[in-house]
Amino acid sequence: MNYELSRKAMVDLQCRARGVREERVLAALLKVPRHEFVQGALKERAYDDYPLPVGEGQTISQPYMVALMTEALDLGGGERVLEVGTGSGYQTAVLAELVKGVFSVERIELLAKQARALLDRLGYAHVLVKVGDGTLGWKEYSPFDRILVTAGSPNVPPSLFEQLKEGGKLVIPLGDTHSQVLTLVEKRNGKEVRNSLCGCTFVPLIGKQGWSPER
Repeated sequence: MNYELSRKAMVDLQCRARGVREERVLAALLKVPRHEFVQGALKERAYDDYPLPVGEGQTISQPYMVALMTEALDLGGGERVLEVGTGSGYQTAVLAELVKGVFSVERIELLAKQARALLDRLGYAHVLVKVGDGTLGWKEYSPFDRILVTAGSPNVPPSLFEQLKEGGKLVIPLGDTHSQVLTLVEKRNGKEVRNSLCGCTFVPLIGKQGWSPER
């Protein structure tokens, strides 16, 4: 399989054709080898137009959704970004192509270790990954210019909004455990300003300020 051609088709047909216009985002998607972030026979489906399982009940998001969420962050290059939900590390790598620092929190230790090892192998040295409750953020390195949440939440976790810089942007799927609305939240004068982007379906955001594991 020619992964490079598949990646180009993914960007052109799934992302650019659907309205993603930020060239830096599209270039990052062209560069990051998505097939490295899935395992076994799924590698041949890595560039298809849907999410894929990565183990432990988690998924690697649909390519278009990765592009849309990344574009919504409005990244200039100098930002420090908190990612909640490392998963396979694919979204982490895309962010790392675009900004100077990525801080990613994953609650499942096995996924965090696998993602860290892969990110190291691919040369993403300016990424920090830790195991923890992502709904609580990463206070040690806050405040953040941008925050990206890759799981569906019933609300904006207060800790995440607190750790967002004034004027910063947070992208998060908000709704129930079955469907959400991808939402851009901006911090203006210490208050939330929300903008709905599109409907979506993500795995639940588990944590003290998200969904309970016993949902």
